[in-house]
Amino acid sequence: MAEVLVLVDHVDGTPKKVSYELLTLARELGTPSAVVLGKGASAAAEKVAAYGAEKVYVSEAEELDGYLTGPKAAVLAQLVADKSPAAVLLPSNAEGKEVAARLAVKTGSGLITDAVGVTPDLVAEQPIFGGSVVVSSKVATGTPIITVRANSTAPSEAPAAGTVEQVTASFSDADKAAKVVESVVEDKGGRPDLGDASIVVSGGRGVGAAEGFGIVEKLADTLGAAVGASRAATDAGWYPHQNQVGQTGRTVSPQLYIAVGISGAIQHRAGMQTSKTIVAVNKDPEAPIFELADFGLVGDLFTVVPQLAEEIIKRKS
Repeated sequence: MAEVLVLVDHVDGTPKKVSYELLTLARELGTPSAVVLGKGASAAAEKVAAYGAEKVYVSEAEELDGYLTGPKAAVLAQLVADKSPAAVLLPSNAEGKEVAARLAVKTGSGLITDAVGVTPDLVAEQPIFGGSVVVSSKVATGTPIITVRANSTAPSEAPAAGTVEQVTASFSDADKAAKVVESVVEDKGGRPDLGDASIVVSGGRGVGAAEGFGIVEKLADTLGAAVGASRAATDAGWYPHQNQVGQTGRTVSPQLYIAVGISGAIQHRAGMQTSKTIVAVNKDPEAPIFELADFGLVGDLFTVVPQLAEEIIKRKS
């Protein structure tokens, strides 16, 4: 079977969950090969091998961390030329999409973004028009380059050889046009990243004020979930903008999405409607969010949500 290259998203050699998901998906499409780039890349080899990577292409060239996405695209383009893979899979986050776009240009290949599934024939299932339509797309030119949303595939281990191969590539001036001058580690606390979380609890206008997010956070913490917010809530200054879920914010696709006090405007729905299970809590029985929800609770969120959190705690104890 032909190789399927997977760009591993990692922090100092520790892969993020989405990377294991992509390797699991790649096993259905061909022979997975992980591509780990940047500082600490070598440390990731054993971890990705546990999820099916037969080969691990590694590069820790200084340019990969010293500049933005250009050098990463250059390394991938070199691998595409040398290995002729069946496809290249990347995380559908901001960096993954930019690397994918640059790679498509460098290799003259077609690009599909935000896939939520890929068949063995390399046909991608892709939500478009704010998620109101789902299409089946297939690359017609070059090597298929596909970015896949987090939580689209359940990761499963399948130990493989994980043979490490060092990769070298030359970097053009264009690859080094944007230099990293400073890096700041964001303090994210103990909650999972919003884009990678398998459970997300989001609050909206219905929480009433910034203080209302306290019950949203408590419910999220009982579930080990990330916290999201609607645009109305972030525009009001009740919660940070980086937690906004929606067409103009983050796109999430968790196993469980709980919408608290969110009416369900199309702007918000576009960012979360591919979630596997959706639960809505709203006092308005006509709220549009109930059209999308798998389970709906009509009631005062300040009564319902604390009771829900207490019941979860009881069942966990």
